[in-house]
Amino acid sequence: MVEFQLNGRNVALDVPADMPLLWALRDVQGLTGTKFGCGMALCGACTVHLNGTAIRSCQTPVSAVAGQRVNTIEAIGETAVGRAVQKAWLDESVVQCGYCQSGQIMSACSLLTQNAHPTDGDIDAAMSGNICRCGTYTRIRVAIHRAARSGGQK
Repeated sequence: MVEFQLNGRNVALDVPADMPLLWALRDVQGLTGTKFGCGMALCGACTVHLNGTAIRSCQTPVSAVAGQRVNTIEAIGETAVGRAVQKAWLDESVVQCGYCQSGQIMSACSLLTQNAHPTDGDIDAAMSGNICRCGTYTRIRVAIHRAARSGGQK
């Protein structure tokens, strides 16, 4: 049994300790906003927050989150930073196919929570592990700057 806080509520999952967190979220909890991409923690589609820090859920065993806080894209709009990022994503028309966007948004929110006024270099470094096959990187950077200016920080 693995117990942790998921999107603000306590959960106890009877799953194998080595099950990737991604599958516990998607298959056991039904939270399908977090996507499977590469399965090797290289693309960022599976990004969630562990105690506020962006992690790759495809390579994180569910046992590693015991007693901790996990937040997914389904709850990101409950924070000021999350709302600011979501609005900026819409305002800048970031999304094309959309597959990578939950991971992109989770990484952007983690960045802005830790750094309220990131430079282009800060953004590029924080987002470097998130791949967008549609190539919306320029719009992503503009949207992160917009969210930062909007005052959505903590």
